[in-house]
Amino acid sequence: MPGLQELMHEFEPTFGELASPLAGGGSWATGYPIDLYETANEVILEMAVPGIPVEDIDVSIEGRQLTIQGRLPDSETEAERRYWLRTIPRGEFRRTVTLPGPVDLDEVHARVDQGLLVLTLPKAADARARKIDVRAG
Repeated sequence: MPGLQELMHEFEPTFGELASPLAGGGSWATGYPIDLYETANEVILEMAVPGIPVEDIDVSIEGRQLTIQGRLPDSETEAERRYWLRTIPRGEFRRTVTLPGPVDLDEVHARVDQGLLVLTLPKAADARARKIDVRAG
């Protein structure tokens, strides 16, 4: 059922957060936090990637599935440490989100600024809202 499958993808992030007893707004319990929103002409994704080198971040889009993967290496002195609390996600990660509509892949831009990955994904021309002029008879 195509409609149900799309609906499930829309609610996937919410159910993932609810499934984790430690999760809450902006929690690291489900991985690196993401905001996904749209404007009239673009879809914007912001993801916290503190400490992750830019060269260790990969972004790919297939259809409406956007995948971000990367790696935050362990500290070189990891073996010498005795942790009392450890919540910073280290090692490899992979996060896939469903975009709300098609985007213009040739115009996608990605940058990291002060630990925040920002993806600007222009909507495909046929996915943008258009004002239709209505004329009298």
